[in-house]
Amino acid sequence: MKKITERQKEVLTYISNYTEENSYPPTVREISDHFGISLKAIQDHITALQKKGFLSQCQNRSRSIRVLSDPREKEPALYVGKIPLLGTVAAGKPLLSEENLDGYVNLPEPFIRPGKSYFALKVRGQSMINAGILDGDLAVIEQASVALDGQIIVAVIDDAITLKRYYKEAQRIRLQPENPDFKPIYCTDVRIVGILSNIVRTYN
Repeated sequence: MKKITERQKEVLTYISNYTEENSYPPTVREISDHFGISLKAIQDHITALQKKGFLSQCQNRSRSIRVLSDPREKEPALYVGKIPLLGTVAAGKPLLSEENLDGYVNLPEPFIRPGKSYFALKVRGQSMINAGILDGDLAVIEQASVALDGQIIVAVIDDAITLKRYYKEAQRIRLQPENPDFKPIYCTDVRIVGILSNIVRTYN
């Protein structure tokens, strides 16, 4: 639906409240008297609200205004999740163990979605700058153990975390940086722990 003006919202709210209290809608004149403005001005507001899908009205019937979308109904609350922020991964410790946690960050949609598991990492270095990932960014990672070619993943290699683009070749796996100054990492096996979901950047 299209947005409505503050005055249109006031008119719509008055009609909703009046209808709820009296079990029938107000007349155009009653709305006009309430707001102290002309019948024509009120009718213009009603016509605009009809066009925007908030009201219906039969021109030849009294008390025929019907509210189609109640302005008093609150929009659903935005989902916010508490995401673990990982620091330096301790050798031999599980990725999300207490020893690796640097605290938590609260992130709303669309950075995260209900029903999925995430963690966050502070990006260090310049190896992914051509993918728009800069030093100091917060990488939001959806937990996963498999990935498709070309996806940017978080992998654990020798207890170190790396953020690279994943490619499965015939005899090996290539973890490709997005900076020509850095060389790819080749390995025959890699432990994927997540796929990049979003980047959060703070400007000082």
